[in-house]
Amino acid sequence: MRMKMMRMRRAGEERGYPGSAWVCCCWLLGWQAAALQLPPCEETDYHFEYTECDSSGSRWRVAVPNPSVECSGLPDPVKGKECTFSCASGEYLEMKNQTCSKCAEGTYSLGSGIKFDEWDELPAGFSNVATFMDTAVGSVENKADSCNNSSWTPRGNYIESNRDDCTVSLIYAVHLKKSGSVFFEYQYIDNNIFFEFFIQNDQCKEMESTADKWVKLTDNGEWGSHSVTLKSGSNILYWRTTGILMGSKVVKPVLVKNITIEGVAYTSECFACKPGTFSDKPGSSGCQVCPRNTYSEKGAKECTKCKEEMYYADEGSSACIERPPCTTKDFFQIHTPCDKEGKTQIMYKWIEPKICREDLPDALTLPPSGERQDCPPCNPGFYNNASSSCTPCPPGTFSDGTQECKACPAGTEPALGFEYKWWNILPGNMKTSCFNVGNSKCDGMNGWEVAGDHIQSGAGGSDNDYLILNLHIPGFKPPTSVTGATGSELGRITFIFETICSADCVLYFMADINRKNTNVVESWERSKEKQSYTHIISKNASFTFTWAFQRINEGQDSRQFINDMAKIYSITVTNAVDGVASSCRACALGSEQSGSSCVPCPPGHYIEKETSQCKECPANTFLSIHQVYGREACIPCGPGSKSTKDHSACFSDCLVSYVKDNQSLNYNFSNLSQVGSLMSGPSFTSRGTKFFHFFNISLCGNERKKMAICTDNITDVTLKDMVAESEDFSNFVGAFVCQSTIIPSDSKGFRTALALQSNSLADRFLGATVETVLENISIKTDMFPPSPSKIPDVHFFYKSSTVTTSCENGRATVVTMRCNLNKPDQGELSVPSSCPAGTCDGCTFYFIWESAEACPLCTEQDYHEIEGACKKGFQETLYVWNEPKHCIKGVPLPEKRTSTCETVDFWLKVGAGVGAFTAVLLIALTCYFWKKNQKLEYKYSKLVMTASSKECELPAADSCAIMEGEDNEEEIVYSNKQSLLGKLKSLATKEKEDHFESVQLKSSRSQNI
Repeated sequence: MRMKMMRMRRAGEERGYPGSAWVCCCWLLGWQAAALQLPPCEETDYHFEYTECDSSGSRWRVAVPNPSVECSGLPDPVKGKECTFSCASGEYLEMKNQTCSKCAEGTYSLGSGIKFDEWDELPAGFSNVATFMDTAVGSVENKADSCNNSSWTPRGNYIESNRDDCTVSLIYAVHLKKSGSVFFEYQYIDNNIFFEFFIQNDQCKEMESTADKWVKLTDNGEWGSHSVTLKSGSNILYWRTTGILMGSKVVKPVLVKNITIEGVAYTSECFACKPGTFSDKPGSSGCQVCPRNTYSEKGAKECTKCKEEMYYADEGSSACIERPPCTTKDFFQIHTPCDKEGKTQIMYKWIEPKICREDLPDALTLPPSGERQDCPPCNPGFYNNASSSCTPCPPGTFSDGTQECKACPAGTEPALGFEYKWWNILPGNMKTSCFNVGNSKCDGMNGWEVAGDHIQSGAGGSDNDYLILNLHIPGFKPPTSVTGATGSELGRITFIFETICSADCVLYFMADINRKNTNVVESWERSKEKQSYTHIISKNASFTFTWAFQRINEGQDSRQFINDMAKIYSITVTNAVDGVASSCRACALGSEQSGSSCVPCPPGHYIEKETSQCKECPANTFLSIHQVYGREACIPCGPGSKSTKDHSACFSDCLVSYVKDNQSLNYNFSNLSQVGSLMSGPSFTSRGTKFFHFFNISLCGNERKKMAICTDNITDVTLKDMVAESEDFSNFVGAFVCQSTIIPSDSKGFRTALALQSNSLADRFLGATVETVLENISIKTDMFPPSPSKIPDVHFFYKSSTVTTSCENGRATVVTMRCNLNKPDQGELSVPSSCPAGTCDGCTFYFIWESAEACPLCTEQDYHEIEGACKKGFQETLYVWNEPKHCIKGVPLPEKRTSTCETVDFWLKVGAGVGAFTAVLLIALTCYFWKKNQKLEYKYSKLVMTASSKECELPAADSCAIMEGEDNEEEIVYSNKQSLLGKLKSLATKEKEDHFESVQLKSSRSQNI
């Protein structure tokens, strides 16, 4: 019957009928029940509920049968309290009389709110939704199935998020009659998981009150709180986590507890106190926790004591636990302070609270205490002065811990700091504690215990306790002589440690700056051999260093790993304010040398050994941050670099020169001095999450300012805010080269891309050279494809001082600049194809920057001239670049040059005239000599004829001629026919010597002879 009524009620509401329509439905159903002659209803057969509020803000109180009850004669509906009515805390609304009544003992009420503080199981109304939001290419089916087992898990006092890279939402829907709020406590320490809290309305639109939905990180082991206002109406609350697994490291889950929602109109019943708590007064707004060795069940008015001889119980227990027999895991040893005789005693103590029994079979008893041993010496900088305790040396004195404090000699000053290597008592600036997120077993316990030559983690109360050791340093101050220096290192902390574990233990090293936020600097998992770790301090602030050791990260009922421990053998801090000295160092003296007072050297000055005076470092050298004594403290800058004015560091002014084949190549990278960016990838995690590696590179210039900035945007902090608060913002990185991991917006369903894991890859410039090796950093020739031109690549070498467990010497970066005229302006940045993340070993990063701006500057040797033809008395000379061209800017190409010249037409005329004259002269001479030759031939022929008529007589010379009218009938035959040139020569030499030409006459007479 009740189900039928409820269905009709919902149907009426869906159709928009007001509360009065629901009253009519109830009356009809009552009439129908009477018609069926059902038994009359008793008060135990029904309960009262309010109808939904109508537009006027009024409602009705109606009686509703309990499940499986059918009866008749339900009370008539009556007008209910106004919709905004609520009772005070500790009270509930008694529906029969519609009045507020106090909650009974063993129960509590928040009045207009509800509270969820019991997480043995998921409370009613909460739900889990798990998805794999990555949209990368792959098997969607496999990814969807891989998140089926991901959910928020109840852990008793709190609820824990998923540990994988699935996106899991914890959802709760509530309908408020008036404006209210939601409040919860949380622990969020791992930035490899994104934690957001937001609210949607019934139309799945996010409310304005959750504009800043990213929840802030908390310090390790501490609970934070978060509250958001709620509007009246439907509110759907989302606690959503998304893990980002970049490696095999398990994400530290988010913990949430004590969820309180205010704004509920009324509470018709009080909540029973959960087991382990009680309420002994009526009208309670909360329950109290049962003390140790007591227990309570649900709804208890008081706690019941355990039989302490046989049982025990922790605070907030729901039952007593039988005490086990004592073992070696139940006691530990300590050293007492030294006495006047220089002796210490070994004392054994039970782990408190003691839960074991010594009177059971096979139980161990506490070993006898009091064994005397020699006390270890005082730590350096301290001395016992024949007393039982070590006291710090007075200012201006020093001691190695075994001798009396002595004043520093003239010209020296104490090297202030702390060096703890003997652990008889805990030093005054250190403290220890124990903390557990789920219980208070170890509250008040020592997290670490001194043990002579080391300090080790204590027993704690549970295996998942955080065993905490703190060291407070009020500030850092460099030595007097280098007070003016502006180097990147003010001090350093170094410690030697080891971990001995049989489970998944973790040792955290954290730093708190100015007591604002604690950040994990480094962590070590499982067993680690004895090793040293150094952290550089780059700014003067108040630091609290914390070591936190946790055996396992999940709570267990029994102790299994109590023998797992961490040991710290020594802790050394340099340049600490209010520190002590174990030695003295040289310092600079004033010009008047008033006593042994030291004076600070100006920036970039070292202490000259002979005079103890300050002297400026030579040009292009920088002052060492570790020592300032002697000329060797000035370290030469690397190739292609110069020192700053204060000699604090070396930087590149973007100008690099190189001599090759007697030719000087000059590079100017000024146009590339702005920050260059590179996004490499995509890459994928083992579960298929897509991510990119994002790099920012500040190549040169800017007076050594580190212009490359990388930030984490998980908390939606703007860049302006981060720059303003960069001193304390841990996720803000400024360097020459920095890296961030980018999760694209389409990868995890976020509205914007997310940046995380920002870190510095280069904070010191080493040099720029064409050589492939500099300061033990090398680049392989096959790292990048060979250059198509003969222009050498220029390599910029950088170093990072950040030391990690995988990079003991810090990270290094090489940026290769390659000339490529086909890529103008900023050109293109890329990483090696064999190392898509920019590094193959995680420690040395390689980049190649191809650009026309990486080409050398042009010189006179990069062009040649071409001469044109002479036209109208003028000749042009053109200048063109040598091909292929491999230079930019520098010497400009000369302008076209025009010069005067003798034209070709003039000489052509001269040549033609001379040729014509020569031809005429030759013709005239030829005619002349030809005529002369004819005359000679005639004379000779007459001579022959005369000789024929008168034998043996020669005719007279003047009578040898052919008479006019006579014909020469004889044929003349030359015995040696000369050329025309030969005849001319013969005539020319006729007057100088007698020359006769032999002529043979061929006649009829001669033929007869």
